[in-house]
Amino acid sequence: MNILLIGDDSKIVDALIDKFNKGNHRIYWLTGRKEKGRSQKRVFEKYNFLYTDGNMKDIIESVGPDVVLFMGAYDTNFDWRYNGQAEALRYTTSMVNLLSAFSMSSGNGRFIYLSSQEVYDGSYANDIPETTAVSPRGFKAPAVSQGEALCTNYREIQGMDTVILRLDNIYSVPRKGQEVGSPCFEMCLEALKTGRISANSRKKFSMLYLNDAVELVYKVIVSERSVQPCYHISSMEEISELQLAEMIKEKIGAGITVVDHSAGENKRKVLDGRKYAEEFGQKIFNHYESGVEKVVQYMKRYSDTFIKAGDAGGGWSGRMWHNARVIIKSAFPFIESLVCFALFFFLDSWTAGSQYFGKLDFYLLYVLLFAIVHGQQQAIFSALLAAVGYWFRSSSGGSGYEVLLDYGTYIWLAQLFIVGMAVGYMKDHLRHVTDDKEEEIHYLYEKLEGIAEINDSNVRIKQNFETQLVNQKDSLGKIYEITSRLEKYGPEEVLFYAAQMLGQLMDSKDVAVYLVANESYARLFSATSPDARKLGNSIKYVDMEDMYNELKEGRVYVNREMNDKLPLIASAVYSEDQMQLILMLWGIPWQRMTLAETNRLTIIGTLIQNATVRASRYLESLRNQRYVEGTNVMKVDAFTQLVYAFFEAREKELTECALLEVQTGSHSYEQAAEILGDSIRPSDYMGVLENGKLYVLLSNTDAENAERVRERFLSSGYESLLKEAKV
Repeated sequence: MNILLIGDDSKIVDALIDKFNKGNHRIYWLTGRKEKGRSQKRVFEKYNFLYTDGNMKDIIESVGPDVVLFMGAYDTNFDWRYNGQAEALRYTTSMVNLLSAFSMSSGNGRFIYLSSQEVYDGSYANDIPETTAVSPRGFKAPAVSQGEALCTNYREIQGMDTVILRLDNIYSVPRKGQEVGSPCFEMCLEALKTGRISANSRKKFSMLYLNDAVELVYKVIVSERSVQPCYHISSMEEISELQLAEMIKEKIGAGITVVDHSAGENKRKVLDGRKYAEEFGQKIFNHYESGVEKVVQYMKRYSDTFIKAGDAGGGWSGRMWHNARVIIKSAFPFIESLVCFALFFFLDSWTAGSQYFGKLDFYLLYVLLFAIVHGQQQAIFSALLAAVGYWFRSSSGGSGYEVLLDYGTYIWLAQLFIVGMAVGYMKDHLRHVTDDKEEEIHYLYEKLEGIAEINDSNVRIKQNFETQLVNQKDSLGKIYEITSRLEKYGPEEVLFYAAQMLGQLMDSKDVAVYLVANESYARLFSATSPDARKLGNSIKYVDMEDMYNELKEGRVYVNREMNDKLPLIASAVYSEDQMQLILMLWGIPWQRMTLAETNRLTIIGTLIQNATVRASRYLESLRNQRYVEGTNVMKVDAFTQLVYAFFEAREKELTECALLEVQTGSHSYEQAAEILGDSIRPSDYMGVLENGKLYVLLSNTDAENAERVRERFLSSGYESLLKEAKV
């Protein structure tokens, strides 16, 4: 089996690669970053590309995967600690590109998306089943939830085999110095840093050890096809924060204190994994006792990689090691200065009297080096050492008192201290400014997270009120009510008012309806504004590759590149697998170019299709009654209705049209129509009115362009007059 693993290097990725190798699968790894990173010999091919890369479709097609596994909520490419808003946007964009590339690739594999319990917020008295609506908060959880929604839409609309796996609080032995977002790791880290663990007995959850999670995910991967689109993978072993803290305290040993901060309401969140267990079978091998012990023992052994010099440490041995590290770290710059002083003293003595290096002041360079690297304190210390070195070398050939009485010595010392202290001060000042900026940025990010939580709460309240409104514009009932108005118009008028109605439903003033003429060209039929006509009366839609590729697959085109030569959103109306109409919209704000808007346009397009197909079939069935037999000339009644529809639409600025009266002379109108048939477009009409004269109705043509048609008629031997019809 070919497996494409998508996600940055992490402990869970390592575990999955190891499992796939044991199953003799061929592994392809897409890292999601341009840097090469850590080499991995156990994968068949490694791709260092961003998820938003334009070559993603080619990569997936070259792999031809049976299964694509996207790490999703566990992908370490995304850092959610600080700029969560930017990461959420990058995450969603990456998901869209990956799913689009996979859907357009030639393979028929399965796309598996790893989600987490983070998509749920609040307290749940019972275990949470897959059918429970998500309630994400913050930045990461809504982004992960949006990824789930995208997978669901691709499954329902395009028939892709997508599976969502929500994993419940995965914990594992971390890598040295690497942070892991799990309750077990966070409590162990707090114990090592401070010597105490804060816990709330009212907060209850479930955890799943990494090895068990990998085994359960693997069962879904090797299955032929899953029944459900979403599964919860959980140990369903409930544990409280206080119980976990006591367990960690017992494993670490003496010196750790558990602080009970139990307050507030109960908060319980445990995923219900019974559906998964019924379909695939489930056995947990690493229960809390053994799993927590592995994590604690490893972090305790390599505690120096997880805690900083300023941390208090845990236990007697932890405090002793902490104090030793503080002393070593404080003394290191002085030891470094002494070692470097010996080197520069040797260089100064060695180059004394040299023709090339004799005038080079090595002590000044030495002081400048430590002032630039360590700041003012080390600048003063290194200057003192340099003064001692200078005195020692100068007095080696004579009396040391002469050196002390020489005014040049004091000038040199003043120069040394002034330069060193000035540069050291600038270094310290720059460090303080940088630290202040980082602290301010961290403070602002915390405030932003608080504002985001408040906003999430307000959004949920707003959504609750919206659901109480029966006639909101997005409801299917409201959409059907408006589109059903097309039924009252005559067959000739449907497409004119379809543009007007589409603009009303999509809240856009710039809507155009193009009538497909053949397999390459489409002709503008109606438009609601001059901006909607900017592509011209005739377009070669097959040359608009980005739009055409989406429309021919039956999808809604969204102009995410903001190409001014294409509409912002477009959709096609089909009849018997043939493209009949192209609906184009402009003037839509960027924030509204979402999946919800494209779904709404799809529904509206389907309802428009019903009305247009009905009208076209009606007109086709009455063709013999509408046209003079053996000609393309419309009879009086049919042509009168058509002229009325066009000129009424023109008055409402939905289209442009012109009416030409042909002077047939001694010829009959049948003869003139046969000759002039080659001089008009397929979208133009010929017919007779009550006066018995032949007329030509030019669609989407103003008076200026009508003059060109008159010239063609004249070259064919017929004069014509531009007429105005009164509606």
